Amino acid sequence: MSPTRLGRNLLSWAPDLDDNAAKQAYRTAALPFIAGHVALMPDAHWGMGATIGSVIPTSGAIVPAAVGVDIGCGMIAARLDVTSTGLPDNLDALHAAISAAVPAGVGQGHEVASVVPELPSTAAQEWWTPRLKQKAAKQFGSLGSGNHFVEICLDETDQVWIVLHSGSRGVGNELAKVHIESAKSLMRRYFIALDDPDLAYLVQGTVEFDAYIADMLWAQDYAMGNREQMLALIFDAVRAFVGQDVGIVDQVNCHHNFTQMEHHHGRDVWLTRKGAIRARSGDRGVIPGSMGTRSYVVSGLGNAASYCSCSHGAGRRLGRKEAVRQLSYESLETAMQGKVWDHNRALLDEHPDAYKDIDAVMEAQRDLVTIDHTLSQILNYKGT
Repeated sequence: MSPTRLGRNLLSWAPDLDDNAAKQAYRTAALPFIAGHVALMPDAHWGMGATIGSVIPTSGAIVPAAVGVDIGCGMIAARLDVTSTGLPDNLDALHAAISAAVPAGVGQGHEVASVVPELPSTAAQEWWTPRLKQKAAKQFGSLGSGNHFVEICLDETDQVWIVLHSGSRGVGNELAKVHIESAKSLMRRYFIALDDPDLAYLVQGTVEFDAYIADMLWAQDYAMGNREQMLALIFDAVRAFVGQDVGIVDQVNCHHNFTQMEHHHGRDVWLTRKGAIRARSGDRGVIPGSMGTRSYVVSGLGNAASYCSCSHGAGRRLGRKEAVRQLSYESLETAMQGKVWDHNRALLDEHPDAYKDIDAVMEAQRDLVTIDHTLSQILNYKGT
């Protein structure tokens, strides 16, 4: 679909943008250092800091809360050279093997620390304590909680895929909070009043800006490596479960919470994608629906108006608390019928009905991506 112009510098691909998300996006687009227009993806909805599903070009400043607390969060998917005929009918043992290999849940990690990327140039800063360094090591190769997941899926040709969603774990969360508070402190120090305190920003050329960029880029690399490490652990579990030689024949690893310097519309900008995937011509991405619906492997079309971006998922229809109030565990069981999953009441806020219709989202971005593969899950593993 063609985007809708909501204001002088706000474009939206979202077919069902709620009022709170729209107001939030207007506030972001009104910042004085926005370098062009803000683009809202089809899955856009209200979020902490900035609208989830927004693409924000800035010049000379960055809003740390717009990147969010899960720096580098994203998806990885790998297609295996085996079809469903190579899997037994019962996948309960595979679910147990994956949960044993990949720790999941708030604060969870490996008992024995893994090798992690080198610390950023700001590692001598006071927030890089021995405790934080240990957390970074032990949580490398772990899933987290919320909507982070591992899935085994089948594509349109019956090929088996491993798909997972995760980010920079507790270390990314702590780093983000340090820099978000740093930005808010600077606003107070210089008497800068904002309509939304979460839009506090850091100005390029300052010590605070440089420190954030160093930590943010490190956290993005950590998140990318974290997904690769989990994929390796899950692949080993699948290979042992199948009992035959299995290989990976295709792989996609993409961020959807990140900032980087890019060139758009004749100028260099810091482009923040909060819940959005880079979709330049030929870029590949993974767009999940929800636990119980389809996911998609896509290729970008390089749409300049979206800053070569697309949605990162279906997007929430209901907040977590609202989902628990409105939906039932019994209906969650029904929605997940025929799939192997955790059967945990704590996952009610991840009910498929808490999310928008993924097929409507995909229809709304036909000018942003093409679909390469349609994935249907047969196993889902989440942390609580």
